[in-house]
Amino acid sequence: MAWLGKLFGGTVGFMFGGPLGMIAGIAFGHMFDKAGEVGAQSSQRTQFNSYTSLDREQMLFFVGAFSMLARIASADGSVSSRERQKVVEFIRQDLRLGLREEEAALKVFDAALSGGGTFDQFAIQFYQNFSHASNILQLMIDIFYRVAAADGQISQREEDMIRRASQIFHLPESFVDMLCSRYGGCTNASDKAYATLNISRSATDDEVKRAYRKLSIEFHPDSLASKGMGEEFLTHATAKFREIQAAYESIKKERGIK
Repeated sequence: MAWLGKLFGGTVGFMFGGPLGMIAGIAFGHMFDKAGEVGAQSSQRTQFNSYTSLDREQMLFFVGAFSMLARIASADGSVSSRERQKVVEFIRQDLRLGLREEEAALKVFDAALSGGGTFDQFAIQFYQNFSHASNILQLMIDIFYRVAAADGQISQREEDMIRRASQIFHLPESFVDMLCSRYGGCTNASDKAYATLNISRSATDDEVKRAYRKLSIEFHPDSLASKGMGEEFLTHATAKFREIQAAYESIKKERGIK
C-alpha cells in the first residue's frame, strides 16, 4: 500500500508547493507508509487528517521551521547529538507539541536533511508566506542561533547561512548582530538586555522606550494569534515577550528611567 503514502504525501505537498511542499510530501508520505506496514492505517489516517486540518499558514510554519533548522544543524557536515537535542527542546519546551506532533516535526527535520531544495529556497518560500509577520521572522533567526550554538561553537558556515536568511527576511543587520552577540557567535558581545531589545548601549532613553514598545507589540501572544498562528506555536512568543519585558526593566533600573 506504499502508493497511499505517495498519494497522501503528494496531497500535503500540493498544499503549498515549492521545495517545502516537496519536503512535506516526503515526510508525511513516509509516515503513512510506515503506518501501513504495522497495520494501523485507520488510526494513522485520522492522525493525518488532523495535520491537514491545520491552517495552511500553520502547516507551512511547521514544515518551514524544521526544514530550515535541519539545514542549519547540518551546515558543518553532520548533526551533532547536542544540536538534535536542542531541536527536541524547541519542540517540547517552546512549542510544547504532543508526541504525535513531535514525531511529525522530526520526520520533517530528517526529510530535509536528505531531501531536495536549498536552505535559501526554503527561506525564500518561508518569507513569501510570512513577510507580513516580522515577529515570526525574528523568532526564526533566534531559533537558528540557538541550534547553531548548541554544540558550543557557531561555525562560519552556520553564521553565513543565518546571515543569508536574515537578508532574505529583510531584517536589519543590527538585529542579527545582537543575536550573534547573545549566543556567543560574535566577539564584540554587548549586554544581553540591550541585545534583547535590538539596540546598542549608545541608544538614548527615548530609543530604548520606542524599541520596547515596538517589540512588546510585535511579540505579544495576541498579536501572533491574530495572524492565524495556532496555540501550539505561541509558547515561544510568550517566552520572548517575557524576555523583552525583563530586559526593559533591567535597563530602566540601570538608567533610572521612569
